[in-house]
Amino acid sequence: MLRNFFIKLSASNSTRRFVTHFGPARRTARRFVAGETLDEAVRVVKELNRRGLKAILNEVGESVTTQAEVSQAAAAFHQILRRIDAEGLDADISLKPSHVGLTFGPDFCYETIADIVETARQYHNMVEIDMEGSPDVDATLGVYHRLLDTFGGGVRLAIQSYLYRTPTDVQRIIERGGAVRLVKGAYQEPPEIAYQGKQEINEASIRVMELFFTPEARAKKAYLILGSHDPELIEWLVRETQARGIGPREFEIQMLLGIRRDEQQRLADLGYQVRVYVPFGSAWYPYFMRRLAERPANVLFMGRAMLGK
Repeated sequence: MLRNFFIKLSASNSTRRFVTHFGPARRTARRFVAGETLDEAVRVVKELNRRGLKAILNEVGESVTTQAEVSQAAAAFHQILRRIDAEGLDADISLKPSHVGLTFGPDFCYETIADIVETARQYHNMVEIDMEGSPDVDATLGVYHRLLDTFGGGVRLAIQSYLYRTPTDVQRIIERGGAVRLVKGAYQEPPEIAYQGKQEINEASIRVMELFFTPEARAKKAYLILGSHDPELIEWLVRETQARGIGPREFEIQMLLGIRRDEQQRLADLGYQVRVYVPFGSAWYPYFMRRLAERPANVLFMGRAMLGK
């Protein structure tokens, strides 16, 4: 019910007007969204970098329905990469396949992303690809492996630990020396294909992380990024890497802007690579509501963040 409630709010013009114009509501949202313009996002990234935190920039957008919209979205990512280079920011970019053409087929999506990766490589940067719902997993994996064929690196892929198929998918990426951003998963997937409970999802996440500690994974230089705010998973990763002699610069932890800021800073101060997801754009309101709708537990994170926890 809570999920449906936030989905309805994301499409509500009256709620949009309230949140975007009512001062306290707007200020709350702005803790988690950098702003509407690239200039505003750059200011946020500069402050993160000043404190030793890396960033991922993403111009949030609605689902595209035409190839012209895909071209417009791709142009924005090229611009972001150029701006990152010009400003000397420690940041990369993240994009959703559905935002850059997956609707029009894997080949079209691949060509669009490959062009963006070419620009990223010119600036010695990288591209992170988000994973969406289960119907798009095979196509997204296909695009990612084609990018590995072409570029051999500089591309990272989000993988969702709650899917039963994930260990097999990750093992194939490890064999190719790829980079995985491991997330729990934020879509409503059925029990036939995905774990449902928090503890079993955490246990599945740990099993996947362990794959990166094998001699094969270490020899292939497969790269692990944990995208989570969960204290249990972060503490497990820190503890296990220390026990195995894996340095704090050999993996990465990613969190969302505005959530567990104290923990982000603590880990960075200890020498760990912490990267903060920085969304911006005129579509920030539906993005904000859909983050809550995708996984209602985020509401608790938001509430804690508002209290500075």
